[in-house]
Amino acid sequence: MADDKTKRGGADRKLIALTEKYEVAYWSKKFKVTPAKLKYAVKKVGHSARKVEDYIKLQKHRAADKSRIALSEAYEVRYWSKKFKITPAKLKAAVAAAGHSSKKVEAYLTAQKAAKRKAAKKSAKKTTKRKKAG
Repeated sequence: MADDKTKRGGADRKLIALTEKYEVAYWSKKFKVTPAKLKYAVKKVGHSARKVEDYIKLQKHRAADKSRIALSEAYEVRYWSKKFKITPAKLKAAVAAAGHSSKKVEAYLTAQKAAKRKAAKKSAKKTTKRKKAG
């Protein structure tokens, strides 16, 4: 069913017509999603532009939340502590130092472990030198 271009009222502006390429291009650009994601959203929630926009925002929010560590939620603290193999206290300290991004926390913890290994190697070398000298 083609879009009736003679009807330019508010009702037509509030609907997304997937059959019209220019509308798919316009709405995809407006919502900053691919045409495929736009089509999926329209099939999921209907042709209303407001409903589609709300659905896309919710999906973007959920995707962003998956990589963030919320210390206020006990289940998240347990999950991330187990994933990084550290205590909850160390996790809280790492989040305080690196921020709530799981990638940044992981990089911070990796750097901490590398620094510990380096320090351990230095102290091991010093003790072997002392033993040889004595």
